[in-house]
Amino acid sequence: MEFLNNLVNSVNGLVWGPPMLVLILGTGLFLMIFLKFMPLTRIPTGFALMWRGRTKGDEATGEISPFQALMTSLAATVGTGNIAGVATAIFLGGPGALFWMWCTALVGMATKYCEVVLAVHYREKDDRGEHVGGPMYAIKNGLGKKWLWLGTAFSIFGGLAGFGIGNMVQVNSMAHALETTFSVPLWATGLITMVAVGLVILGGIRRIGVVAASLVPFMCLAYLIAALVVLVVNASAIPAAFDLIFTHAFSPIAATGGFAGAAVIAAIRFGVARGIFSNEAGLGTAGIAQAAGTTTSSVRSGMIGMLGTFIDTIIVCSVTGLAIICTGVWTSGESGAALSAAAFESAMPGVGGIILTIALVVFAFTTILGWSYFGEKCWEFLVGTRAIWPFRVIWVLAVPFGAIAQLDFAWLLADTLNGLMAIPNLISLLLLSPVVVKLTKEYFARS
Repeated sequence: MEFLNNLVNSVNGLVWGPPMLVLILGTGLFLMIFLKFMPLTRIPTGFALMWRGRTKGDEATGEISPFQALMTSLAATVGTGNIAGVATAIFLGGPGALFWMWCTALVGMATKYCEVVLAVHYREKDDRGEHVGGPMYAIKNGLGKKWLWLGTAFSIFGGLAGFGIGNMVQVNSMAHALETTFSVPLWATGLITMVAVGLVILGGIRRIGVVAASLVPFMCLAYLIAALVVLVVNASAIPAAFDLIFTHAFSPIAATGGFAGAAVIAAIRFGVARGIFSNEAGLGTAGIAQAAGTTTSSVRSGMIGMLGTFIDTIIVCSVTGLAIICTGVWTSGESGAALSAAAFESAMPGVGGIILTIALVVFAFTTILGWSYFGEKCWEFLVGTRAIWPFRVIWVLAVPFGAIAQLDFAWLLADTLNGLMAIPNLISLLLLSPVVVKLTKEYFARS
């Protein structure tokens, strides 16, 4: 077991090491330039399309509305990464890590736009008549049979990674947070979550879409209000916080308090890695959800889908990071969710930690829902629709196990597989980027 653990550790170091981070950032930057910065200039258009996409409309070309598709995608990405991931990035890389998270998100909008455009453009119907898409279908239908192995690799990585990163790790975080704050037994959280997850995902994408569209906007807004209270209480420290962020994005920061100090490369590495972990730009998951949305234009779906990265990182991660830096707790020596909790508690004594625990629970729950759909479509690509019900049952049964288990190795393996998903996706994005540019030009020429 020790050999296996060391092996996966080594692979993880390669997967999330500098070369991969450069590849993900570089691909995003290339696509942004290739698209002439359209994803940035069309952010307001994306929000307008999102608002209009709250209903299916007359296009009977999908199972859920474009808004529900975006919320399903956000359900999977707005999770523990927005609370614990941001805190870990600052703990390891200093305040400058937040700057590099922003950079990752801005170029990641181009990556996610392309992922969604290709997923919708190359989607197909399964034998139940439902639309399916994602990197595996873009590879299969866009690059042809000789590249099919690449789509298969993506599906294997995604189908396995989901059980860790999107299921057991999430419920484990929920269970320990509830035990610490409210003394809820781990097994109780596991059983209650299993029932709640089962009630939703056994109804398929339509039920997931309805629940995501109800929960995600509410949870994001409530979390933002709570974080803004922290910032208002510490308003005088905001200018200094931005100074720390921009200064230490490009210069080392010395050890102070419980903070061990960090070089610039640490700020870049952990900022980029945690940014990708949070918004999943480059991993290809967003297109899987958007492919189920009603639409007659892949470009329109792309402009809605790219907002997931903007909302997740530029908005939600930013308020978490600023709360941690403004309150000064980033030098306390705490890390992960405990660091975020310390920031909220310092501004709202007695209730801050409770608010953060509730946010963590809701974020983690919606992540389990969103990732259940991603994993299901990966297995469907591999073995057909006969995999759907067995997958859903196994997914639900894995929940209580995740609540009570020690998941250090499972987390490491899932994190590695999650990173490996990026390789097939990025290759397909680069090879099919001319198709995205062509579709984009045609769309704006007509509008």
